[in-house]
Amino acid sequence: MKWTPADMPSLKGRIAVVTGANSGLGLHTAAGLAQAGAEVVMACRNPDKAARALAEVRAQAPGAKVEVMPLDLADLASVRAFAAAFKARYPRLDILCNNAGVMAVPYAKTKDGFEMQVGTNHLGHFALTGLLLDALKAAPAARVISVASQAHRWTRAMDLDDPFFERKPYQRWDAYGKSKLANLLFMFELDRRLRQAGAPVIAAAAHPGYSDTNLQYVAPQLEKSAFSSLMMKVGNAILAQPAAMGALPTLYAASMADVAGGDYIGPDGFQQMRGYPTKVGCRALARNQDLQGRWWALSEKLTGVQYP
Repeated sequence: MKWTPADMPSLKGRIAVVTGANSGLGLHTAAGLAQAGAEVVMACRNPDKAARALAEVRAQAPGAKVEVMPLDLADLASVRAFAAAFKARYPRLDILCNNAGVMAVPYAKTKDGFEMQVGTNHLGHFALTGLLLDALKAAPAARVISVASQAHRWTRAMDLDDPFFERKPYQRWDAYGKSKLANLLFMFELDRRLRQAGAPVIAAAAHPGYSDTNLQYVAPQLEKSAFSSLMMKVGNAILAQPAAMGALPTLYAASMADVAGGDYIGPDGFQQMRGYPTKVGCRALARNQDLQGRWWALSEKLTGVQYP
């Protein structure tokens, strides 16, 4: 069966947060959840882009309850402010889609001094989830969906002694791979902890395959490289699927009854590059429990967010 958003169950009465909802996968995820009846909070860093995205979601889901709240995952103070504001406005959280991210950008640091990709893609979401965990536990059957990538296979290993490339040379694609591996390590460890606590929360992950989004163009723009932009445009035109298709695994993971804790959803096509949602596998390193535990402990130390 080729699953589409038309197959989603009703999400009426559910409250959802989608990070990075101003464009690409996040925008399509927010629209899909709203069309299914969920009340959606679009957590976005850029207010101008967020306003345009909000108008687009409202056009696609007339009458839906949708709002924008500011969130910069590269700034832990912003993460804490978002979590506090959300919990002041909403009694619970049913669906958290940890979608936002940066990809293969030149070396930079977050506001808190972390390498930008690991800091934004993993540590920002680690802190956000921890700060919203009580709101998630207040829901009858909440879900946390981490958006990972096939890029988790592109890095040799996690370096817990030098996670931010302070001593070794920075390699932007390696850093991106590490951030995506970190997403899976986090998801599996979160799932295990939730099961042990008997909490009514599912932790799962999804990946979009190779999808045509704005994400691929950020690094060439920062480098002011017309050649890199052209190569990305050609690659996307030949190989990538539309962003709406790339959002399907996340929507499936966020809504379908057959999704269990620890599941990983991705495209069903060749090399998981494109296609319709299905349960997929990941590299063995992502399932290494010792690494999951050590990475979790380091993440708590770096963010200052202690999970109960």
